[in-house]
Amino acid sequence: MYLTLNFSTSHESNMSGVDPQRLLELTNRSVKISIIIVLGAMITLGNIAVLLVITSSVAGWSRNSRYFLLSLTAADSAFGLLVMPLNLWVSLLKDYTEGPDALCHVVAFCNATVYSTCMYTLATISLERYIAVFYPLQYSFMLTRKRTLLLIAFAWCFPPFLLLPISFPDGIIEVHFSTASLVCNPSYSTNVGYTLSLTCFIFSPCSIIMTYANLRVWCAAKRQRLKLRKYDCARRSRHNMASRVLVPVVAAYYTCWTPCMAAMIYNAVSGSSVPEWIEFVVVWLPTSNGFLNCIFYFWINRNFRRKFHLVLQRLALALCPKLADSLGYSSTSKTQLVSGILDKNNSVHERSSSVSSTCTLLSLA
Repeated sequence: MYLTLNFSTSHESNMSGVDPQRLLELTNRSVKISIIIVLGAMITLGNIAVLLVITSSVAGWSRNSRYFLLSLTAADSAFGLLVMPLNLWVSLLKDYTEGPDALCHVVAFCNATVYSTCMYTLATISLERYIAVFYPLQYSFMLTRKRTLLLIAFAWCFPPFLLLPISFPDGIIEVHFSTASLVCNPSYSTNVGYTLSLTCFIFSPCSIIMTYANLRVWCAAKRQRLKLRKYDCARRSRHNMASRVLVPVVAAYYTCWTPCMAAMIYNAVSGSSVPEWIEFVVVWLPTSNGFLNCIFYFWINRNFRRKFHLVLQRLALALCPKLADSLGYSSTSKTQLVSGILDKNNSVHERSSSVSSTCTLLSLA
């Protein structure tokens, strides 16, 4: 009985010695790390599946479309393969009592570069869709292979050039590790002019291009749909592909990116930070756009889903023939499957139209 009483007394003294505030911080940190890991796994797996499909030809997708979509997939994959591991590594290794260091500057530079590249890539895709819809006859002349690659190179090279001052430890941009968002962030409150310039050169132009291009394409699709209704009343029940593709794309873009930009401007102007969990959500919310892009740009498209099923069947036949036989894939179906995947002579593959304009307009006809 004495031992029991002694143990109980010591246990209560240990519990009373724990700082409740510290315990709450550790719990919040564990929950945040779990959310980041799950989100990173979803983004990585989703974009790996996309990459397996668009590296080969897909019916209805032109060469330029695949270039732009490959660029988008690479930018989205960087969220899960670069941004999240780097910030988790810093959050696990960095001593929170230390001040800014060179590592935090490098991580902050990588974060800002990937975020900006993703926005520029979304803008270039919207621009390509706009040209394909409104200038179909001039498409092959306006967007040659060289110009397409130049646009992609600009989307990847201009952000690092613009954000280069963040990478210098002793430069004009101060960087600190935020325990609220578990991210290395520039100190926007001490660099108001630079924060506003980033908004003007990155978020604002990309938002204007995306909004204008997608709105024009949506209006064109709506006019086309109204014309079709006059001549065929049976098509009134057909799904509006413009609303299914364009509206979610723009809505997801503004939902994911606007809170982050608003928090940056608020911190720069007011000099104070937003509450802890709000900061965590608005900082990591743009990364979820990397997973939503997989849904809106790829999984809605029927040709992509069909090609993905063919890729899975080919992998099953190559890696586990017994499992493929149990699923009903014979050697004859294997030959047909491989020939269907490797066939690149279909004229539909090389037509000068983007996947977005195909989903939006041609599916209505």
